[in-house]
Formats: sequence, structure tokens, C-alpha cells
Amino acid sequence: MTQPVTTAPLPTHAGHDVSADDLLPESLLGFLGCSTPQAWLGWALQHPETLLIDHAQCEKKAASTAMNLLYRYVGQPLLLSKMSQLAREELLHFEQVVTLMEKRGVTYRHLSASRYAEGLRRHVRANDPERLIDVLIVGALIEARSCERFARLIPYLDPELARFYRTLVKSEGRHFEDYLLLAEQQTDAPLDERIAFFVAREAELIRSPDTDFRFHSGVPA
Repeated sequence: MTQPVTTAPLPTHAGHDVSADDLLPESLLGFLGCSTPQAWLGWALQHPETLLIDHAQCEKKAASTAMNLLYRYVGQPLLLSKMSQLAREELLHFEQVVTLMEKRGVTYRHLSASRYAEGLRRHVRANDPERLIDVLIVGALIEARSCERFARLIPYLDPELARFYRTLVKSEGRHFEDYLLLAEQQTDAPLDERIAFFVAREAELIRSPDTDFRFHSGVPA
């Protein structure tokens, strides 16, 4: 059973005078199909340890995705450069989250994955170049949602965690743009229709009920 999550306004920490929309690039706000529901924010604040643990796992998975692309597509110099940089940054973020967890007495442990990433990747086409295009679009969506969730959380976090998440908003926003750039480089054809398809699927996952809280979960059931 999940704990009931109130829809009343959540208490913010003093000193947070910048709204989430002010922190996010316009291109990212226009890319996502929906904002993070308030119910998820309340859920996140009820599970601060799970938030940090799953955040750490997400950083590891992001680095792993970048490394897999490095090994699979060795003939694309821009992709190699972007994914190499992304993998290094995601592993640094992982180290930073683990350090925060240690300071707060949070034990790092395995958590089952949310349905979010798999819910997107099940729609990836089987053969290249379509497969790579879809993988890159999915990567852009995951980075964009991560960035948006960091920004939405900041007003409700303690100063140390809020400062850290503000640095992540900048890097995750750049990763989102890099993934889109790489997707557009794979074809001369417009990608608007394919992007719109994945954006719609992503919004469905974000708005639909979940039984377990995770960084990319939907709303509490």
C-alpha cells in the first residue's frame, strides 16, 4: 500500500526565490508533453532516501547507455565525443550522489527499476538507422524529464541538496540537447512525427499511476 499523498500546496524552503520554469530552458519546456504532477512531488518528499538511491541508479544507467553507444557506433565521431563526455559527467554525478547519501546516513542498495525507461524503449525499432534514432530520442526524453524533475524539486529541498540539483539542471539540459542533435544527424528526413510519438508515450507514463515510488515513476496509485 502506498501512503496517501496530499494535493495541498507543499511547504517550500526559505531562500528558494527562483521558480522551476525559470531554471529550465524554453526548448526543454516545449519538448516535454506534460509537467511533473504535484502528486509526484509530494510522493518524492515522503521518500527522501528512495529519491537519492534511485537517483544514483539513474546516473549509473545513463553512463551505461552512453558507453553502449560508444561501443556500438564507432564510426560516428560526434556521437563518440558527446557520449564520452556524457558518460564521464554521469559517473561524476553518481559519485556526488553517493557522497551526499553517505553524509546523510543513507545506505546505497539495489532498487527494482521503474517501468519508465522500459515503457519508452519497448517502442524502439529493431534495425538501424531507425533503431539509433529512436534510442537517441528516448535518451533526450529521459534527460529532459530528469532535468525537469530536478527543477521542480528544488523549491522543496534543503539548501545543500537544492544547490546540487541546480548544477544538475544545467548538465542534464545540455545532455537533452546533445541527444536531439545526434538524432537529427542520423537522417535528412524530419523527425517531428517520431519525436511526437515518444513524447506522447512519455507523458502517459508520467501521468499514470505507479505502486512504487521512483525518480521517474508516475503518480501514486
